[in-house]
Amino acid sequence: MKRKERVDQPRRLKDMVYKALFNEVPFCVAVIDRKYNVVEANEAFERNFGDWRGKKCYAVYKKLHRPCDECPSDSVFDNGKVVVADAVGVDKNGKSTHYVGHVAPLRKTEDGPIDYVLEMTRTVTGTKSWQQEYQVLFDRVPCYIAVIDKDYRIARANEAFRRSFGDVVNRHCYEVYKRRTSKCPNCPAEKTFRDGKVHRSNQVGMGKRGQDIHYAVTASALARSGEDIAHVIEISTDVTALKKLEHDVIEAERLGAVGQTVAGLAHSIKNILMGLEGGKYIVSLGLKKNDSEMITEGWEMLERNFDKTTSLVKDFLSFSKGRLPELRMIKPADLIHDIVDLYKDIAAQSGIELKVDLPRSVRKAPLDPDGIHTCLTNLVSNAIDACQMGEQKGTEVIIRLTEEKGTLVFEVSDNGSGIDYDVKKKIFTTFFTTKGGEGTGLGLLTTRKIVQEHGGKIVVKSEPDKGARFRMEFPRKRLVTLYEDSSKSENSERSR
Repeated sequence: MKRKERVDQPRRLKDMVYKALFNEVPFCVAVIDRKYNVVEANEAFERNFGDWRGKKCYAVYKKLHRPCDECPSDSVFDNGKVVVADAVGVDKNGKSTHYVGHVAPLRKTEDGPIDYVLEMTRTVTGTKSWQQEYQVLFDRVPCYIAVIDKDYRIARANEAFRRSFGDVVNRHCYEVYKRRTSKCPNCPAEKTFRDGKVHRSNQVGMGKRGQDIHYAVTASALARSGEDIAHVIEISTDVTALKKLEHDVIEAERLGAVGQTVAGLAHSIKNILMGLEGGKYIVSLGLKKNDSEMITEGWEMLERNFDKTTSLVKDFLSFSKGRLPELRMIKPADLIHDIVDLYKDIAAQSGIELKVDLPRSVRKAPLDPDGIHTCLTNLVSNAIDACQMGEQKGTEVIIRLTEEKGTLVFEVSDNGSGIDYDVKKKIFTTFFTTKGGEGTGLGLLTTRKIVQEHGGKIVVKSEPDKGARFRMEFPRKRLVTLYEDSSKSENSERSR
């Protein structure tokens, strides 16, 4: 090999490499001079933008007849710095194409002027399309979506969120959701930042117009396994309408119970008035006849019915209060222990065994302790009476507490006289009593009212001579709803 050939060989190899690289890189490359002429381009560029020879760059890229208003090549020619620009052009088929351009200066000599610019463009039309679809999905889903950073500031929020909570980006989530100045207790996002797991909770927030918004929120980490969690995404479902419906159902049940009670009350008063009228007649007749025995008999009738009126009015006032139960987080078993202490001696004196059946542990529940105490008092008192009326030996009353699939259950059962079918139909619908003049017929109605005010129900099973079993069932979800409502009302009262 001659000496000149040996010297030119590395240069030819270098040229071959550059040419191959120029044509084979997986993006478009073009060389442009100061007059916007495309002086060289690779095969990818021609496949995408068409024939470029003898054309201006703006004509090739965007099918324009004049330079672009914001030309990255001009900027590179002016200051010699690399520019990365995002642009929309037109491909050789006339379709819009979105691309990212990387524009760098080219000099013939290292310290010479900039003779050309090298434009390397990568088409991102597909990526942009996906981004737009994701954005539409993000904004249009029928739930609230917020992305929260480690400082608990909202980095992104979708349309539904902004529509309900306002312009929220870069504000603290606790400020936006609840007008708080510090993190919320039981914050699901905080838990997710801590352990990276999915956390759910039910919350009550305040909308941009000051309205209450009930929502069920799920917090998830925006990070791959093993990565530090920089953001948490919260997806929330607005359940305000459902909460209102639950409240309306509870209120309708309460009003229904009151309506039935009013009808029963009128009937009971009528019976008392008849007793008073009879006493008055006997007293008047005794006065006319100067018969002290008759006067005493009539007076006793008047006193008995007067006492019954007093008792009825007191019970009814208690029964008719349209108030929400005063809920507190208490241990349900404590109520049962109180009832046992109250009735164990009375039951023992009648030869009745008072038993308790409690599980090892039952979670605290939001209950009105006075109300549930009244219910248990009525049921245990009735059970003891039923045992006394029965003819069975070895009578017993059992108070049981259970939790069944999210429902708290108080149960009072006995093996006393039982209730026949006809009586069972009446015990919750009128001022019905089987105790003659001793009862007002309000005990079970009051019990049912209190149970319904807790969002629960009471059911009874009984057969004559086989005893009876009353169950008060309280779904925890309803108890929690009432508890949140009452807490909110108390807070509202305090803020006034």
